[in-house]
Amino acid sequence: MVRFVVGPDGVVVPDVDGTLPGRGLWVTATRDSIAAAVTGRRFACAARREVRVAPDLAHAVATQLLRRCQNLLGLARRAGQAVTGFDQVREVLEGGRAAVLLAAADGSDDGRRKLRAKRGDIPLVDSLTVAELSLAFGRENVVHAALLAGGLANRFLTEATRFAGFRPQESSVSLPGRGRDDAQAGEVHD
Repeated sequence: MVRFVVGPDGVVVPDVDGTLPGRGLWVTATRDSIAAAVTGRRFACAARREVRVAPDLAHAVATQLLRRCQNLLGLARRAGQAVTGFDQVREVLEGGRAAVLLAAADGSDDGRRKLRAKRGDIPLVDSLTVAELSLAFGRENVVHAALLAGGLANRFLTEATRFAGFRPQESSVSLPGRGRDDAQAGEVHD
């Protein structure tokens, strides 16, 4: 879910970090849910007052969530808790050290299939593109990556799950043994 707050000027603001003051208005973390909340005037209903909502609110949230994912990946790289490249990823998968497997959404199906076969119960994130992964890791053409077990991998997985709701259905976060969120599209909770 994504938290929103109403500013003093009556504008609905995304609070992706969850740190802004004020009563939170929560919406399921998907582009469709946020768009439905905007068009259905559900923010005003939940806030119990007139509010102004930017028409591109879902895009703003997606951009912020992508930035959070990329920042966490960069931090994991600098902390030595991430590897990139097919052979290095395969090595940490086989060694049982990987906590999260990343495969670029626009990467090769063959390489993705080979790594998926070795992943076991490790979550797979395939909602980021080659360009987005490359920017996060500060390298060119990052198609495959893995995060080693630890707090950064857990934080990244949380943010990547939220971000996946803003990408096409083919891209996702596959979590072993977990289902999708059942909240109604566009439902706002306070």
